[in-house]
Formats: sequence, structure tokens, C-alpha cells
Amino acid sequence: MPKVAYHLDLPETPSSAVVFASPHSGRDYPWSFLRGTILDETLIRSSEDAFVDRLFDCAPQFGAPLLRAGAPRAFLDLNRSSDELDPALIEGVRRTGHNPRVASGLGVVPRVVANGRAIYSGKLPLAEAERRIGLYWKPYHSRLQALLDAAKGQFGESILIDCHSMPHEAVDSVLRRGAARPQIVLGDRFGASAAPEIVELVEQAFCRAGLVVARNAPFAGAFTTMHYGRPSRRQHAIQIEIDRALYMDEVAIKPNGNFHAFRRLLRGVIAEVAAIGHREQRLAAE
Repeated sequence: MPKVAYHLDLPETPSSAVVFASPHSGRDYPWSFLRGTILDETLIRSSEDAFVDRLFDCAPQFGAPLLRAGAPRAFLDLNRSSDELDPALIEGVRRTGHNPRVASGLGVVPRVVANGRAIYSGKLPLAEAERRIGLYWKPYHSRLQALLDAAKGQFGESILIDCHSMPHEAVDSVLRRGAARPQIVLGDRFGASAAPEIVELVEQAFCRAGLVVARNAPFAGAFTTMHYGRPSRRQHAIQIEIDRALYMDEVAIKPNGNFHAFRRLLRGVIAEVAAIGHREQRLAAE
């Protein structure tokens, strides 16, 4: 089993209402799991948001915590509800309505990785799914909510930045002729998960770094933004998707030659986003 449910990097002195989280960058693939999959050690990582935790690891230097998944996405998807169980994979689970994520094999315990490649040759016992949820999903989300509650208690609001990466070709379906290719996609559930002025400030931070930003297409946010985004309660959630081609070799799953330069560029963005959580500064800017 993966050793821990999450890793938490805290600032020496919290100074921002922003909480950064990376739910899909876990890469602790235990031998018992690898032995039970029909994929090799590279293909099993194809839906992992590889190195996203390293891209955002400077967040504590700017007064904001960073919560990082311990378990890999192919083992357990932390960006799903705990009840998104796939009857095609989990024994004893009944079909209840249509859930497109579950139907495509991307439930809380995934059936497939990228490009629909099956992870297992057969089904898993319900007890195994429940064990993964109890050991990894529940502790991660309990800690995430505690971080948001602490930020809100100290700063009057909390802003979750849920950090992800996307395959380079992911935006092909939404490209418009003559338009620049989006490198960053911000998801706010079409305005439902965060106040518009906060989303605008996050977008401006990426744009000032010279990056092309789109909103909500093709990624508007999944469970995390839907569950935690409560702007009327001063709890905001925004999903960030970064084009993997900017910093990694998607086939080999290794940092590419631009990794360190892009990480330095992103450091300035992270500093600006963390500053959004300084409420007094934001009010002055508005």
C-alpha cells in the first residue's frame, strides 16, 4: 500500500488565505499494486499529474500551504466523490443513474488510465475499494477541509487552488481557428465555485507570465471544485490545468529541458496567486 495518504508542506508563518493542493501527483506505486495491474510501470503513470507537486513546491515560501497526494491517481482518484464507485470494476456495486466519469472508467477507484487503457484484468472486491477510501481518500479530504477552515478562521476567507496538468492534445477539441493555443485552463465550474474577481486575479497572474489562459473548456473542474467551492460562504475553489508539454516529456514521463525554466516562471505566478489571499491587498487593488 502507498505509505501515506498525503504530504503537507506548511509555511513558517501563514500569511495567505490560499491553499494549494495537488491531488494527482502521487507517485508511490507499491509492488502489491503493480503486481495486480496489467500495465507496465510507465503506462500505469499515464494519467498521473507528474511533477505538478514540484512545480508548486515553493508555495509555502509565500505563506500558503501545499497539500500533496501520497497515493497515485491510478490507485485512487482524490478528485472524485467517495461514492463514485464503478460497477464495472467493483464487485457488489449497483448502477445508480448515469455518471459520465464512472461510465468512462474514471471513478474514485479508476478502472482505466489515459486513453482508456484498462488497469486490471478483472474486478476488485468492494472491501478493497472501501479500504482505499478509508486509508487515503478520507484523511486527504479531512486535512484539506481543515486547511480551508484554518485559512478562513485566520483571514476571513479561503481560496483553494487545485493544481493539475493536462495532455498537450487535451485542448484540441476546443481550439478556435486563429486563436492561440491555451497553455493554462482555469476551472471555476462556470462561475459557481469562486468569486469572479478572484478568478480574474488568478488569470491575470498567469497572463502576466506570458501564458495563454482559457476558462472552463475543456476542464471546468470536477469533485474538488464542486465540493469545496462555496463562494457565498467565502470558501472559493479554482482548478488549474497546465499543458504538460511546457515542462515534461509525456511519453517518457520525465522533466524536459524546459522544466527548470518553467518552474522559475511559475514561481512568480505562485507568488502573485498567494498574494491574492492577502485580503487587504486585494481590496486595495479592487
